[in-house]
Amino acid sequence: MSNKNNNSPEKKNRRDFITVATGALAAVGVGAAIWPIINQMNPDSSVKALASIEVDLSSIKEGQETVVLWRGKPVFIRRRTNEQILEAQKVDLKDLKDPEPDSKRVKKAEWLVLIGVCTHLGCVPTFGKGEYGGWFCPCHGSVYDVSGRIRKGPAPLNLEVPNYEFVSDTKIKIG
Repeated sequence: MSNKNNNSPEKKNRRDFITVATGALAAVGVGAAIWPIINQMNPDSSVKALASIEVDLSSIKEGQETVVLWRGKPVFIRRRTNEQILEAQKVDLKDLKDPEPDSKRVKKAEWLVLIGVCTHLGCVPTFGKGEYGGWFCPCHGSVYDVSGRIRKGPAPLNLEVPNYEFVSDTKIKIG
């Protein structure tokens, strides 16, 4: 009867291999079990489809506005008149609560694109109801000018300008 030592180098190497292999197998198993949970947190295809939208501008006449829905928010697209453009450009920035020149808010002067959510409490302002030729939020009285800049009321910031680009002269892509 041979009496081998349980702590021989051969047995120790085998034990280390089994320990490492078991740990690796356990890690793979945990990863496989957790992956569906993590993956379900990704947005579904309907949300991804709303990540960007294209809007045809050809039917919007000068002085008119259209509202589209993007990411669950209203987006105001306004084709401004020459008078509205001049009015927005001549505003003294010292008179603004959130100073921003009109030129930084538009890519083409006649087209104004804004997220139509009041920066105070998230209401939807209406066009043409307030002073300054812009939007009025009836909930708490915030007044925005024809460039979407806050002029009166409790709103702290201008209406947000979303990321958008002109795909052609008559089409924009928002998002």
